Amino acid sequence: METRNLARRDVYAWGGVTAAAIVAGYLAVVLANARHFYSDDTESQYAPLWVMLGQQLRKGQLPSLVPEHWMAGNYTIEEAGLLNPPQLLIDLIAPSIDNLALYATVVKLVFAVILGLGVYRVCLEYGSRAPWAAVAGASVPFTGFLLFLDEASWMTAFTGTAWLVHAWASAVRYARGRSGPIPVFVFLYFAMSVQYVFPAVEAGLMIGAVVVGEVVYQRRWAPSLRVLAVSTCAAAAGLATYLPSLLSAGVTWRGVSEIKNDQFLTVPWSESLNASLPSTLPAFTSWWGYIQPLPLVYIAWFLIPALAFIDWRKAAASAREMSAVALFTAIVLMWTAGPGTIGPLRWPARVLPMVAIGLLVLVCTLLGRYATTDGWRRRAGAAGVVIGLLFVRSSSAAPAELGWHIVAVLFVLALGGVMVWLGRLRGTAVTCVVAVIAVFPIAYVQVRAAQPTPMSWNLPEKRSDMKEAFPEFDGTTLQLADRAMIKPDERTLEGAYGSLAFGNYPKNLELTYTGGYTPNGHYWFGEMLCMRWDMSVCPDAYRRAFVVEPSTGRTIVDLMNVDRVVLQRALYPDAQMQPAPDGWKWVDSPGHEGYISVLERNDGPVSTRNGRISDVQGTTATSTSESNTTSQATVSSDKGGHVVFARLAWPGYRATLDGRPVPIDVVGKSFVIVQIPAGTSDAQLVLTWRPPGWKIGGATIVAGLAGLVVLELMYLRSRRRRDPVAADRVVEP
Repeated sequence: METRNLARRDVYAWGGVTAAAIVAGYLAVVLANARHFYSDDTESQYAPLWVMLGQQLRKGQLPSLVPEHWMAGNYTIEEAGLLNPPQLLIDLIAPSIDNLALYATVVKLVFAVILGLGVYRVCLEYGSRAPWAAVAGASVPFTGFLLFLDEASWMTAFTGTAWLVHAWASAVRYARGRSGPIPVFVFLYFAMSVQYVFPAVEAGLMIGAVVVGEVVYQRRWAPSLRVLAVSTCAAAAGLATYLPSLLSAGVTWRGVSEIKNDQFLTVPWSESLNASLPSTLPAFTSWWGYIQPLPLVYIAWFLIPALAFIDWRKAAASAREMSAVALFTAIVLMWTAGPGTIGPLRWPARVLPMVAIGLLVLVCTLLGRYATTDGWRRRAGAAGVVIGLLFVRSSSAAPAELGWHIVAVLFVLALGGVMVWLGRLRGTAVTCVVAVIAVFPIAYVQVRAAQPTPMSWNLPEKRSDMKEAFPEFDGTTLQLADRAMIKPDERTLEGAYGSLAFGNYPKNLELTYTGGYTPNGHYWFGEMLCMRWDMSVCPDAYRRAFVVEPSTGRTIVDLMNVDRVVLQRALYPDAQMQPAPDGWKWVDSPGHEGYISVLERNDGPVSTRNGRISDVQGTTATSTSESNTTSQATVSSDKGGHVVFARLAWPGYRATLDGRPVPIDVVGKSFVIVQIPAGTSDAQLVLTWRPPGWKIGGATIVAGLAGLVVLELMYLRSRRRRDPVAADRVVEP
């Protein structure tokens, strides 16, 4: 018992080292670039979304749909995490934080610690000693793709990965009788419900690898079938997150069945394996050309050279036990090379974090079990040859950085020599502490060398500053502008960002803009206004906005119930010199004339006059109640007519007239219209939207939870029959 307690203390102690090291690494990154964790999608998509969602949640509303946000307003198909409890907590806190850069950094630090401890747990479950497990856990948040893309920008990919590794560790524990099904279910559900499909698919691949690996290791099916059963329950519960996207895909930019291959963000295996030279700048096609400005395939400086210091004869005995790790790593490594698009899954480079996790778990577990310095001269020579090959590959990919590659080689050689010397004289613990400490300067230098970052929008950090600088536009505003036309020196509050809003930036301002950041997008609405994912438009958008829709005789802005149109001066330099469209007038915008021209309606705002009713013909319609998902009106019609609502025709709308279902239709492939039959008198028209598949999703959640209860009862029953000593087993460090 004393030995077991000592082992447990060591596990907790090295877990603390892992967490502390990640905090220190984050400080190093922030010293190199204070905005590193507040760039690209984080500043333009996620952080403002947290603010808006948090404000809605505080009002007791789950904002599944916000009609006035139009193409970006269906949050059941965006990366909102509406069914993810940790994400909802982040949202609830967000409106109370003024400095969004600080908040994003703290939130990401929390998830970095969760991720690192998850990898630490996976290594322990496969038998690694705690010090080497800590090296893996401390290293993983600072691997190239995670640090420079997922952590800096793509928040949902990052959070999904953090939960996935804990699901992995819990699945192994469950399969080997050391824990029950609840942790597996919870972590898998968290990974899937972040509302980003990559972690969900990666979690499925991971579970598949564990199922196969445990059959190979234990030579029996029952443990793997239990893992498969609880994973199926978690997938059933998580299905509700993705059903709306699947059932709405027909009207979005994204497909669900297309498979094609291209070179964009597909990574040759030779690059994804070039993981141990900090200076590496891989060669594959992305937004920045062929040679990347960021070390996206870097994993850890020791990863590949350390293979020379593993006793492979002894390690061969653990091949069956480690087969799941090897299988998962092989699958994701193959994925990085393509196809480029598999339904909603595009850009295979996005699975590079899975390659990093798989290789770190594999190598650090083998080092934790079979590291040796016997015959160190021969092994050092082999490591040197490997480092030489890394140098050749990195120099071939980015020959202009030859000087940095040489410095990196010398650094790895020197640090590797210190590690071998310490391993021979001072033992494993000191060696691993040095390996952990080395993470900090590498992360600092890599981030520092990438400045100015090619990713940042340079959006303001403090919401109070944003609100003070921006015009007080009440009502509903349609902005017609192109972000590409903002010059780099104008990306400030004193410049364009004090007058123009792109992406989800209006949510920071608490203003209602008819757009936002959307990776999905309503295809027909986007075509109608040639509006892109970041709210940018083409020059023809101004004309299109005032085109008359033929079946109603109303302009597009009328059907949208828009109160104001803001034109970017750079995109429409002569607009204000032309007469305003009928029913509109040019208005002054003091202090903002250099960037925008503003149109408002002659007779004042329309968005608050009659609910979301935007056109009525052959009938009378008076709005009686409005919510984001429901419009109610009293309607009358002698000869029949129609009512058009300022609502984008997402799948999921239903209409009733005095409780009886009536058909709905679509105007201009975008707007919801309800036909009112002749002879209608003071009837109650109710238009309601529900996420498509919500009943099925609710049923699968119940089924998943019911299945979990059964599995937990089975586990508790079997636990009573198990040897209490075996049940209390702790992995030796």
